[in-house]
Amino acid sequence: MTVIPKRLEFLTSANLPPAQLSEIFDKAGEELFLVGGSVRDAFLERPLEDFDFATSARPDVVAQLLTGWADTIYEIGKAFGTIAARKDGHVVEITTYRSEIYRNDSRKPVVTYSDNIETDLSRRDFTVNAIALSMTELEPVDPYGGLGDLAAMLLKTPLDPEVSFGDDPLRMLRLFRFQAMLGFATEESAVAAVRMMADRLEIISAERIRDELSKLLLAPTPGKALDMVVSTGLADHFLPELPLLAMEQDPMHKHKDVLAHTFAVVDKASPDLVLRLAALLHDVGKPDTREYGPRGVTFHHHEVVGARLARHRLRALRYPKAVVDDVSRLVFLHLRPHTLKLGWTDSAVRRYVRDAGDLVDRLNELVRCDVTTANQRRAQAIRARIDELEERIVDLSAREELARLRPPLDGNQIMDYLDLDSGPRVGAIMDILLEKRIDDGPYSAEEAYRIVRKWAIDNGVSDPGDKD
Repeated sequence: MTVIPKRLEFLTSANLPPAQLSEIFDKAGEELFLVGGSVRDAFLERPLEDFDFATSARPDVVAQLLTGWADTIYEIGKAFGTIAARKDGHVVEITTYRSEIYRNDSRKPVVTYSDNIETDLSRRDFTVNAIALSMTELEPVDPYGGLGDLAAMLLKTPLDPEVSFGDDPLRMLRLFRFQAMLGFATEESAVAAVRMMADRLEIISAERIRDELSKLLLAPTPGKALDMVVSTGLADHFLPELPLLAMEQDPMHKHKDVLAHTFAVVDKASPDLVLRLAALLHDVGKPDTREYGPRGVTFHHHEVVGARLARHRLRALRYPKAVVDDVSRLVFLHLRPHTLKLGWTDSAVRRYVRDAGDLVDRLNELVRCDVTTANQRRAQAIRARIDELEERIVDLSAREELARLRPPLDGNQIMDYLDLDSGPRVGAIMDILLEKRIDDGPYSAEEAYRIVRKWAIDNGVSDPGDKD
């Protein structure tokens, strides 16, 4: 019999949900176990703020027992046996003992309830997540050797991998997410099952795949796990642009391994979802733009093609519009610093900041991470270019309002001056005024009115007179 280590005794605190809920469910004659990631992370001494439980109580009973204890109750997962709640800043999820099995053509699990914790644990994804902790007896329930696998840092399924992945095909992607997140090894039979069953991921909703991919990308170093996602064929079914980066190497026109380069860039990037997605997708335009010429292989305009492909794929994965827009813009701009090898003029800096907007820091980091060449001389030259750019941004920001590049006049002032209604003509004038602001720096409203008047005369708009 395994005794709970002293480092886990904090879970018995009367100020935390495990002890509080254990008393409530025990009085009601219902079993309650701390389960899943909560137990795993507690044993690994990882930060623990939210709590997952399994119970013998059916969802309606769970909701009744939480009433009066919880600050807020959420029943959105009730159809799948889960009731969630918030208490004193902690989130808890309580799920009735269950099994989840997907039909061959279904995107939603068919939930059946079980009557004991052992059966419930058998239907969980990996043995390290199939450990339950009884709060009344302070003893773990570990029928599938999860504690041993935690010690061995090994990911394996409680049942045969084909059964576990058949229950929920998303577990195939989750296998590699936990590999990246925990730094654990993956059991060979589980990887072999992924290779065999990868097409089963097709029945999983885009939203669930998106959430799992996002968690994988936010792991400390996702590169090796992403490589497994590609090599097992799993990426073919939700991110087909990624495997295409493993382009065949022509012996006469060698170029770097774009797929390996991509993984290296992702690993170097800070764990920010937009930045990591941009790192993952920044070169997806290369397969469609590869050409051979006298000087070797080129990928002209791959940033343009890549931005379009990134937008398409992220929309298909149901990412929010803001994320889609930001990632595609980073992909589109990631080569911009390389085009200015002769130095950064004031106008070039202004245009760069204008185009990058609030993504400028992420863009600079992406460009730095994109340097994976073994040629130290070339790498240093690129780093020096970005250093110069960042210094020029700081310098120019100290002299003018660089973060808010706008001309001295707004659209309303132009419409009043020319007696125009809003429309494309006003937009065209604003573009002219903005281009002057970018090229020449700050200028006066009087000069702006002179430019507007000249435009009006040149374009047959009645002369506004000497209003400036």
